Amino acid sequence: MADHLTFKPLTQETWEHFEILFGPRGACGGCWCMTWRLPKGEFDVSKGEGNKKRMRKLASSGEAIGVLAFDGDTPVGWCAVAPREKYVRLEKSRSLKPLDDKPVWCVSCFFVAKTHRRNGLSVKLLKAAIDYAGTEGARIIEGYPIEPKDKIMPDVFAWTGILSSYLKAGFVEEKRHSAARPIVRYYR
Repeated sequence: MADHLTFKPLTQETWEHFEILFGPRGACGGCWCMTWRLPKGEFDVSKGEGNKKRMRKLASSGEAIGVLAFDGDTPVGWCAVAPREKYVRLEKSRSLKPLDDKPVWCVSCFFVAKTHRRNGLSVKLLKAAIDYAGTEGARIIEGYPIEPKDKIMPDVFAWTGILSSYLKAGFVEEKRHSAARPIVRYYR
């Protein structure tokens, strides 16, 4: 992985790069990073093209969605970050229920190109997401990583990130409503 990476928010101008990174399958199973943004039934019906159209509309709206990582001109990573209220599925999660009534931004998803995995890009994406959310007024950024029990786990199961990456980026563990899913925060 190149030492010189750049990061840009997902906008109408960077949409084509996002589309290249996510490929024809929309990252994983046609999600297009809409899993947390839609009720389950709506997400399932929209898998694939429907989710892609919804995400493209968001990218064109000017709404804060997340950041892309570039190695030169090539998109190599994605980190979704937005205000918690944008993620409707979080509201129904018992294990990810709010810790308090403070406004938080959430890191909800990562997608890293195979060529750039296991090289620390997730930590760099988290730092870029912190900076981006900060420019949008965020004071608290929250994440919901997993803590793998085995050293090797399929990448598809790490889409919310790994606890060690968050800790390296300066997040602190706040609470666990379930043993498998810590809630971490970064305070600006």
